[in-house]
Amino acid sequence: MSTLQTLSRGIQVVEIVSRSVSGVSIAEIARALGVHRAIAYRLVATLEEHFLVVRDGEGRIRLGGGIVALGEKYQPQLRAAALPVLRALAEDSGATAFLCVAHADECAVIEVAEPELPMLKVSYKVGSRHPVSKGAAGIAIAMQRPSQNRDSLELQHARRDGYAVTRGELQEGAIGIAAPLARPGRSGSGAEACIGVVAMHSLDTEKAVTALIRHRDRLLAAIG
Repeated sequence: MSTLQTLSRGIQVVEIVSRSVSGVSIAEIARALGVHRAIAYRLVATLEEHFLVVRDGEGRIRLGGGIVALGEKYQPQLRAAALPVLRALAEDSGATAFLCVAHADECAVIEVAEPELPMLKVSYKVGSRHPVSKGAAGIAIAMQRPSQNRDSLELQHARRDGYAVTRGELQEGAIGIAAPLARPGRSGSGAEACIGVVAMHSLDTEKAVTALIRHRDRLLAAIG
């Protein structure tokens, strides 16, 4: 199947810009793509027309408000695709299953499913937020960001294993397991997101990890 090189380059520009806190220049974009500055300029101008990037007062390229609008439309689609997967994960693991997305330095729960069997409830509900530095979900989000020297041992171990496990970080007695909504070495779902399970006091972690990875891959396939 053939692909459109110009479209591919435009998407690459958005990815390049998204990785820089201070914005990037046309010259930096041209170097990253290996193209002439005139081509980089036209790519940026096209993205500007759709508000996907903007230029600040110094001429550096930053993400535009169009990205936010796309993100707001993406989340309901992600939730709709995730709900049946979360329900199956909750039953297979015997724990509350959840879907989280990153909002800056916070991790926000956007969908939850609980198993039908009676269990001790975990106060992890839709709308709950906590720092990315805490909880299995937070670590799974942080796994999708560039590694740093100050990364915690928990985060380093999660990068190695492909999933995070925490105990008692957000609620006493709670055990959480979460994995990035991305395959190893891939950029993921288009947003920093993760899927996981949490239970009180008792959880078969080996069984839960197996179910989590299987259903994570199922969700990735559903969202393409």
